[in-house]
Amino acid sequence: MSADRGGSAVVVYDDAAARRFQPFALTRPASELVAGTTLIADRWSVALGPVNGFVSSAHLADFAEAGRPPMAAVALPAGTILANSRCIAALEPADGDADVWTCDGRVAAVRLHSATDAGALADGRLELEELARSGRSVAIAGRWITEIWDLLGGLNAQLADDIPLIARARGVHAREGAAALGDHPVFIDADVSMAPYVCLDTTAGPIFIGRHCSVAPFTRIAGPCYFDEHVTIAGDSIASSSVGAWSKVHGELSSSIVIGHSNKGHFGFVGHSYLGRWVNLGAGTTTSNLKNTYGTVSLWTPDGVRDTGLQFLGTLFGDHVKTGIGMRLNTGTVLGAGASVFDAMPPKMVEPFSWGSGAPYDRFQLDKFLDVAERMMERRRVPLTERARRQLSAAHAAHGRAGR
Repeated sequence: MSADRGGSAVVVYDDAAARRFQPFALTRPASELVAGTTLIADRWSVALGPVNGFVSSAHLADFAEAGRPPMAAVALPAGTILANSRCIAALEPADGDADVWTCDGRVAAVRLHSATDAGALADGRLELEELARSGRSVAIAGRWITEIWDLLGGLNAQLADDIPLIARARGVHAREGAAALGDHPVFIDADVSMAPYVCLDTTAGPIFIGRHCSVAPFTRIAGPCYFDEHVTIAGDSIASSSVGAWSKVHGELSSSIVIGHSNKGHFGFVGHSYLGRWVNLGAGTTTSNLKNTYGTVSLWTPDGVRDTGLQFLGTLFGDHVKTGIGMRLNTGTVLGAGASVFDAMPPKMVEPFSWGSGAPYDRFQLDKFLDVAERMMERRRVPLTERARRQLSAAHAAHGRAGR
């Protein structure tokens, strides 16, 4: 007999693979990464109902961002829907009257038929297939990510799928005649400040500009491109990218994701890259995203350096990363969470909480790191709460225990 379906809570589960999505897994669950236009947890909220928690690594117990779900309670009650964070659910409601949801032939979510101790999920090794019981199974639309770089490799297609659905959900209609080039739609939400001499090019895909964004003169935006609320687009060329709320972008940004609250406020090329939250790029910070050999790019992972199979891949910037002026970043670079580095060209893997002007770097002292984080966040009128301090301190300690 199926569990009660009335008002079922959704909890997003980081399996063992998701917990190795560095450099981000040190400071956030995978469900709080952006896929296409939208945080993965919010995609599940659209598909199956409000997400009220996540299950992930112990050092994320105090993860705290405004309005975001916390670590789930110790016991998950019967009827809870447990969803895999590596499934990128489509931004459309799914059939909620089921016991198992599959995506591309794999179990993506299950309804718990009895109370489950979250301790059974503590190490991420439990597969949802093991919890799937007999009952009604339905297929949902979406795709899977196997590696962290899949979020960039599938970005253009995901943006093209997401933008019309986002516009429909927010009641934003296509703006007739807004595109200077191309036949795809342009969606401009309320209270957007659009200066003269802006080129909106929809030849390759649609464009969505969210509420309270501002676009400076002589900016070229090439779709598919998505800007969430309160984004400052300060000029130059932005193409095929997803920029989260309260961010600032300037210079050339291409085929990249910015989670939010980050600054690329100056010139410099950033391509096929992923920026966590509270990142600040110094003027002239430039990524390489294509090897001179035109071969596939290798990337550091917790399992060693691996071939991504991608011809284009830039830099993964962890949360709270800071770069100095004129920094040049090699193809397939990883800057660990909390790193503040300001040499000309760092190695392709920079450890979390590194600090300095040349490898081997010093370790960023916790108190000084927290002071810098607090000052940056204050500029966006976001407090560094005691809980957030505990979470960042736990990340700092977790990396220390892992060794350098």
